[in-house]
Amino acid sequence: MDARLLDILVCPICKANLEYRKAASELVCKPCKLAFPVRDDIPIMLEDQARRLSEEDL
Repeated sequence: MDARLLDILVCPICKANLEYRKAASELVCKPCKLAFPVRDDIPIMLEDQARRLSEEDL
């Protein structure tokens, strides 16, 4: 994932900064407890495509 893109991406719901988790290919929003998938280096920033995170995942 391009570092410049990571600098400008924010959560589409709360506008918080996202954490990139390379091993899982996800962008994580801790305030919303959502993980947005990254497919072929393209972030899928749709709430209905995001995975709900448990407390252990944070």
